[in-house]
Amino acid sequence: MSAIEQAFQRAARAGRTAFIPFLTGGFPDQETCLEMLAALAEAGADLIEVGLPFSDPLADGPVLQAASKKALERGATTDRLFELIGRLRRRCGCPLVIMTYYNPALQRGLREFAAQARRAGAEGVIIPDLPPEEAGDWLAAAREAGLEAVFLVAPTTTAERLDRVVEVSQGFIYLVALTGVTGSRLTLTPRLAAQIGQIRARSRLPVAVGFGISTPDQARGLAGSADGVIVGSALVKEAARHNDPAAQVEAVARLAAELKAALGPDGRRAAGPNISKTGRSS
Repeated sequence: MSAIEQAFQRAARAGRTAFIPFLTGGFPDQETCLEMLAALAEAGADLIEVGLPFSDPLADGPVLQAASKKALERGATTDRLFELIGRLRRRCGCPLVIMTYYNPALQRGLREFAAQARRAGAEGVIIPDLPPEEAGDWLAAAREAGLEAVFLVAPTTTAERLDRVVEVSQGFIYLVALTGVTGSRLTLTPRLAAQIGQIRARSRLPVAVGFGISTPDQARGLAGSADGVIVGSALVKEAARHNDPAAQVEAVARLAAELKAALGPDGRRAAGPNISKTGRSS
């Protein structure tokens, strides 16, 4: 069992839904980003996603687009992302997952990108614009490097396409909660729970839900239904509200602690209708 799957298993044994925060690598600068990521680990993140800033982030909403732009202006590069992952690896024990687009990996060379990511300390990579039908070369490179290749399922994914995603996915399956881009407002529905059930009927891998989850109440609504909850734009937005690095780290740590608490056994029972695995509100 991979380190990523073990992290989900530990959370489940503790009666929790795994908390998976995301930050854009190098935002607002390399050093502050490292401190924010370390604060996420200290707040109890089960896994951490770090995004490689990219000039054409198709799946990112305005908050993450702005973060990528600022990081690139501050000198973010693929090499600096690997440096950041390596430094974070020495400060935290939870699995680290890189989210990138296909172009940076292709430009570096798929085998070299995968090998460098693994040497830096990453356990997995998500490439949202890489269709599973065209992922053969990447899957081979990831497998050679010992990386988990994580794929996405969308609300519009057909049963036939879902079978293909399940066939190639490793680590966990990333369920996009809504159509649109990151940071959109999520409305919890029985349809979402039903889609989680459809994935579970086809795969033993954990299911993590992302896109549009920004508040503890929204996270709480998914606790007990999803295996993991991914939060990115809300954390980046919270950091962007401040100019002082110490205040940015403190703000991110505070929101992360609130989100993590909402996913624990006590938080799950606290308030609000919860979507059960059958798709019914309780």
